[in-house]
Amino acid sequence: MRAHWDDADLETADMVSSRFEELDWQQTPMGELTLRRRRDPVVDADVYEVKLGDEYLMSSLFTLAEEELARLGLDAVVGENLQVLVGGLGLGYTAVTALDDDRVTTMTVVDALPAVIHWHERHLLPVSNRLVGDPRTKLVVGDFFSWMRDDPSARYDAILLDVDHSPRHQLDPRHADLYTVAGLHRLRSHLTERGVFALWSDDPPDDAFMADLNTVFPAARAQRVRFDNPLTGGISSNTVYVAQQSPVE
Repeated sequence: MRAHWDDADLETADMVSSRFEELDWQQTPMGELTLRRRRDPVVDADVYEVKLGDEYLMSSLFTLAEEELARLGLDAVVGENLQVLVGGLGLGYTAVTALDDDRVTTMTVVDALPAVIHWHERHLLPVSNRLVGDPRTKLVVGDFFSWMRDDPSARYDAILLDVDHSPRHQLDPRHADLYTVAGLHRLRSHLTERGVFALWSDDPPDDAFMADLNTVFPAARAQRVRFDNPLTGGISSNTVYVAQQSPVE
């Protein structure tokens, strides 16, 4: 989970529309977690938002980069019968986009917050029906970063990660070791020979992190994903990193 916008943008939206419904509130180890729905007059649609304390983490107004995380990551994998691991469930857009790929045989989605998984099990979000209704989906409460520190008893053809704001700005300082050369080597050990690691980031491409990816993986790239921002009237962007076990031919 991570921010897509400045808090001021959302505060402005709050002032524009007073039609809010709090769908869930949970006290978590990370703070107060809130899921709410509001009617946005700018786009004339219901918008789902997640807040952690006073910080906006995600909104259904901005889903293109999460979807591109799945598309770009899976497009880089060769072959059929893909086993996929998604780190971070959130509103579910990365996971359901992965399910659009018919080659995906199983998809395990790991999220550290039980409340987020329960939202989908209770069908509170627009993609929940598709997500939990697909027999390929397995939702697991767990710490993705701890999984990556463990011995790789299971290996995946694609690991899609969308938890922190960026490699340099983590929600929890305990996540930081994954974004080092040593941490990336451990993550790589959880991939099959054809495997791909793809990562969402709210920041522009990071040259230092790219250098670390290229130290660990035979091939890596960073792609900017640009999208319309109805809150600002302009264009915003995120970054998707894609690192491959096999060299690009």
